[in-house]
Amino acid sequence: MSLAAVAAAAGVSVATASRALSGRGDLAAATRRRVLTTARTLGYTRDPAVGGRPPGSARLVDLVLGWFHNAYSDEVTAGARSAAAAAGYDLVLTEERDTPDDDWPMRIRRRGSAGVVLGLISPTASQLAALNDAEIPVVLMDPQAETSRGLTSVRTTDREGGAAAAMHLAERGATRFAVVLGSPPYRYGRARNTGFREALRLVRPDADLVAVQADWGGAAAREAALPVLRGLRPGDRLGVFACSDEMAAGVYSAAAATGRRIPDDVLVVGFDDLRGARWLTPPLTTVRQPIREMAAAAVTALTEAASGAPLPPSPLVLATQLIERGST
Repeated sequence: MSLAAVAAAAGVSVATASRALSGRGDLAAATRRRVLTTARTLGYTRDPAVGGRPPGSARLVDLVLGWFHNAYSDEVTAGARSAAAAAGYDLVLTEERDTPDDDWPMRIRRRGSAGVVLGLISPTASQLAALNDAEIPVVLMDPQAETSRGLTSVRTTDREGGAAAAMHLAERGATRFAVVLGSPPYRYGRARNTGFREALRLVRPDADLVAVQADWGGAAAREAALPVLRGLRPGDRLGVFACSDEMAAGVYSAAAATGRRIPDDVLVVGFDDLRGARWLTPPLTTVRQPIREMAAAAVTALTEAASGAPLPPSPLVLATQLIERGST
C-alpha cells in the first residue's frame, strides 16, 4: 500500500496526505481525520523515519517538562523514573523549548513512545493532535490550566493546602496576613490562594490581608514583600503564605533586609516541600505536595494503559500535608 493510494482514496493530494500522517502543517481537522481514517482502513503504515509510529510501541515513556535542572523537576524525574523502571519501561526526558521549530511531538511519534507525561506546560492543540493522531496517550501532571481538555491529569489538593496554611498561621498568632501569589496565575496558584482566603475568613473574619504578586521566583518575591515588611507597625506579627517554596525563600531575604526576625516578627509558610526548604534558616514550614508520587502515578497510568487498562477519566488527586518547621 502506497501513500499515493491513501491520498487518492481520501481525495487529497499526496503532499496533503503526507502532512496529515506526519502531523506537520496546518490542515483542517476534518481533512486530517479523513486521511488518518483512510490510512487505517487501507492498512497503511508510515515509515517511522518520516514521522510514523513504529508498529508496536517501544517500552518507552516520555516525560516532557518546560525546564529541567531545578529542585521541582528533579523530584518529578525521580518519581517518573522509579515508576517506569518498576513497570519495565525506560524513561525519555524531553525539554519543551517553546519555539516554532520545536517538534517534540514528532520526535515522540518516531520513537513510538507508549505514552507521554506533560508536566507544567500548556500543550497546544496541534501538539496534542500530533500525539492523538498516532494514538499515543497523554497524562497531564499538575496542569497549568483549569481544563484538562479531556485528558487524564494528576494533581494535588492545592485548595486544601492553602487552607491548612491559613489555619496554621492564625493558630500561631499572626496579627496581619500576606499572601505571595505567583504570576502568571496558573490553576494551582489560584487554588492555593482561594483555599487560603476561604479558611482565613472562617477563623479571622476581620483579618488584615494583603496580596502581592511575583513571577514564581525568589528574587521577585523579595521585591514584592519588601514594602509589606517595611510597613509593619510595632507589635505586628505578620503571617505570610507564599505559593511556592522558592517565593518563600524570597520572603526570608526581604525579612533580613528589613531587620525582621523569623518567626518572631514574621511567620512564613511555603508550598512544595522541595529539598531546600529544610536548609533555610530557620527551616521552612511548608505545605508538602507529593511531587514524586504524582509523577509516579502519571507514569503508572500510562504503563497500565499500554497493557490494556483504560486511562482514568477524572483527575487523580493526591493529598497535601502541612510540614511544620522553624519558620512558624
